[in-house]
Amino acid sequence: MRSILKYSSSSLLAVVLAVPLLVAGCATHVRYYDAGYGDYHTWNNGEVVYYNNWEHETHREHREFRERNEAEQKEYWAWRHNHH
Repeated sequence: MRSILKYSSSSLLAVVLAVPLLVAGCATHVRYYDAGYGDYHTWNNGEVVYYNNWEHETHREHREFRERNEAEQKEYWAWRHNHH
């Protein structure tokens, strides 16, 4: 009985330690290519803040960036390069 308890507690500890690594490894990193400036942008929480500011300053309704047409996306990247 003790060996089963010892084995199960070791397994539980291994699972608890492995879960954060698995979750972090599954995070997706969306990158957008900005053709106007020839660089890539990683879409993360910081970029979302800039994007929300752009929508507010340009009086646009909120939409996901990927749903905007190419002209609006180019307009955002031009704005973004001037707002660090």
